[in-house]
Amino acid sequence: MQRRRGYMQFLILVLLLILEGAAIPKFQNDASYFSLGKSVVSEEFFRSHELTEEMVSYMRTSKEPGRAAGLFLLEQNFHSDISFPSLTKQNFQKIEKQWRASPSYSAYMAACEKIWADVRYFPVMFWKEEPDLTVTYEDSWMYERTYGGKRGHEGTDLMASENKRGIFPIVSMTDGTVTSKGWLPKGGWRIGITAPHGGYFYYAHLDSYADVEIGEEIEAGDLIGYMGDSGYGDEGTTGKFPVHLHLGIYLEEPDEEISINPYWILRYAEDSKLFCRKSD
Repeated sequence: MQRRRGYMQFLILVLLLILEGAAIPKFQNDASYFSLGKSVVSEEFFRSHELTEEMVSYMRTSKEPGRAAGLFLLEQNFHSDISFPSLTKQNFQKIEKQWRASPSYSAYMAACEKIWADVRYFPVMFWKEEPDLTVTYEDSWMYERTYGGKRGHEGTDLMASENKRGIFPIVSMTDGTVTSKGWLPKGGWRIGITAPHGGYFYYAHLDSYADVEIGEEIEAGDLIGYMGDSGYGDEGTTGKFPVHLHLGIYLEEPDEEISINPYWILRYAEDSKLFCRKSD
């Protein structure tokens, strides 16, 4: 009898250990959902905004690309030991239901919308008559820069196939309001546009401007200037580097300005390029 009672106690102990082990991942997941704090948009995993080509392809078909990107980033960061489920609307709805429990979820998603919701076009317009005039770019987020002091590169450079200023038209990626224009020692001739959801899109090293002024409302695809090589010196300095467009994207939060890696936003806009004719 005592042997049988001891055997039963052993089985109960084993069962309790199994149940406890099964509960640990759930508790860990619950903890991660509630660890979504207000400062998460300042974290490097969010600012680097690292996606995948497969994810970008899915986002092009989504009515809410910012929401999809935000959920993807959360799952990859907090649940990096778990492979992301197939990219379907149903899976994203399931994931969102879990993350929505966090008190900071709405603010987090608002930040994602600032980055993605207003993007319509690739920022460089191309000439139909000259298909060899192209641009190239890479994910150069936080590569070292030294002008004005050692720092990380907070943007993406779109390099001209022909190193000649003034031949590549630059267009606004979004609707918005022109909120900055003029010379900066690092950025040269630059223009900044605040999109309707609040994202700030910064276009630098221009050769010249289109006829746009601070305070003016513009539409996505409007011409804002031409690619150049201005900057890295006093007003009017050119020739310090090859012709290119520096694109920066920023979140203007109450207490800080947060730079976001534009690389995957550009990849997303790859199939939304504009073309023009020299007679237009």
